[in-house]
Amino acid sequence: MSKQGKYEETLRTISAFVDEENSPLMDEIALMATISSILAGTFESFSWTGFYRVVGESLVVGPYQGTVGFLEIEIGRGVCGTAAARGETVIVSDVSALTDHTTRDPSSKSEIAVPVFNGDGDLVAVLAIDSDQLDAFDGTDALGLETICEAFRAY
Repeated sequence: MSKQGKYEETLRTISAFVDEENSPLMDEIALMATISSILAGTFESFSWTGFYRVVGESLVVGPYQGTVGFLEIEIGRGVCGTAAARGETVIVSDVSALTDHTTRDPSSKSEIAVPVFNGDGDLVAVLAIDSDQLDAFDGTDALGLETICEAFRAY
């Protein structure tokens, strides 16, 4: 299956899960955990998949799949902090070229970070995905992940 096909299938799976589990207990954290799990299980090249939630002026680690992440990232710092500050997706094909890259996993080679907004348009998190491969992310990933993050606006 093509990468685009995987994203389309992932979005259908997430949407079906949210519709099926539509209960008062389903909240942003549960949705983040579900999305992290589904993405990590679908894309073999994803070595770390998760969310950093906006708490004050920082990003605090939320639900994720992978090795231990940083507990806190300053908005404006690193790939995730830059995506949060700009309010737009950031793709880095070689994280070793960054002077302020933040990771605890030395096998991380490339990264994508996608801002997540709620229904009111407020930034609530950043979806971060690392890969142990150089140049693992492209426009297809950006579009696919941005579409998945739109689930938060609809939820």
